[in-house]
Amino acid sequence: MNTVTCIAPVNIAVIKYWGKRDETLILPANDSISATLDTDQLCAKTTVMISPHFKEDCMWLNGNKEDIRSPRLQNCLAEIRKRAARSDLSRQWKIHICSENNFPTAAGLASSAAGYACLVVALAKLYEVEGDISSIARIGSGSACRSVLGGFVRWHMGSEPNGIDSIAKQIVPASYWPEMRILILVVNDLKKKVSSAIGMRRSMKTSELLKHRVKHIVPEMTNKMQEAIIKRDFKTFAELTMKDSNQMHAVVLDTYPPCTYMNDISHAVVDLIHSYNNAVNDTKVAYTYDAGPNTTLYLLENNVPEIMGILDYFFPPLQDNLVEYRKGLPIEVIKPSQDLLSKINVQKHAPGCFKYTIYTRVGDGPKYLLDSKDHLLDNQGWPIKRV
Repeated sequence: MNTVTCIAPVNIAVIKYWGKRDETLILPANDSISATLDTDQLCAKTTVMISPHFKEDCMWLNGNKEDIRSPRLQNCLAEIRKRAARSDLSRQWKIHICSENNFPTAAGLASSAAGYACLVVALAKLYEVEGDISSIARIGSGSACRSVLGGFVRWHMGSEPNGIDSIAKQIVPASYWPEMRILILVVNDLKKKVSSAIGMRRSMKTSELLKHRVKHIVPEMTNKMQEAIIKRDFKTFAELTMKDSNQMHAVVLDTYPPCTYMNDISHAVVDLIHSYNNAVNDTKVAYTYDAGPNTTLYLLENNVPEIMGILDYFFPPLQDNLVEYRKGLPIEVIKPSQDLLSKINVQKHAPGCFKYTIYTRVGDGPKYLLDSKDHLLDNQGWPIKRV
């Protein structure tokens, strides 16, 4: 088999990874926990092909030829080839890689995590690599190690200098908490001004709050989060998720010069979520923000119709964009009652604050696509042009 195609998921952290103790090996300053999202709604897709006829290694991302000399990409390739079970000459053949995302790249939606997880999973099958591959995905993009597994996943920071114990392990599979749902509110899908890698480096050098966070706060918070997931305790899960997100963004503001990833709409959503939870006298929905302005909401399935109705009221969609506005799983929206609206003390915004929304659930992790029609490369190893 000289061609492999697979898809791999996005993961959204509920306990954040922010800061590396080793830049080269991408070893994190603390443990982190994430949920793997269903590949039916959000995924990276990658085809890898090796051939004795290829003159050089090549890569294409979302239709554009990329520089394959990227150190992180080369590190992944080197580690895969080093651990390859194949002993034939094909280990020396050149490789063509073609990858695409069905969501915006570099906009704070964990595109690099999905992309590198997909690449490593495909390469592992191509070169017949056995055993844990999360550590290989990690050297491509840190949080990619969490995307090689489904369900809720914990990335253990490890303590060994060579990073051998900095791996991801599944806490529970997706089927363990089937009611869990995720709503992504896309405020801005443009490439961010300060990349996560640069932001983390700057924070590690300058933020005293980050030093306190990784030493005194995250270890206990991570264990509490894992316990909440195992107990399916949504209230604790939600409160920890929001507190951890707030703290990560406090760290990036404590960084010098500061990094700003959230915008006015992001903060307005935070206000709405707290006001809604107060109005219903319960914690029914939690927000979290990665390094970008887009909101990820965690909530249980039976609360989705009402909360989507609340969002539609306070952040109405453009009426001529309703078909494209709701992506992912279908939602039967419930219009909020006047009594509920009167208890939510926030400003109603002009239509069009969100470009679109994505409704999804926790998913099972990477999948191989065995039908040749799913390949992104043709028989000669060149990208297939999509109509």
